[in-house]
Amino acid sequence: MNTTTASTGLQSLSISQRIIAGSLAILLGLTLLVGTGFAGDFRLHNGAHDTRHAMGFPCH
Repeated sequence: MNTTTASTGLQSLSISQRIIAGSLAILLGLTLLVGTGFAGDFRLHNGAHDTRHAMGFPCH
């Protein structure tokens, strides 16, 4: 019986790589939040309106 586990191809990330990935994720999230918060198009603005107010993000 073969008891070896299948390799997923994923490697463990170092601390610096985790910090970089986390920082990029936060930057992307803030960009999307601010981008929809101050969007000129009413459809983009209204699409996230209630969520922004629930989180305390002022949009107008």
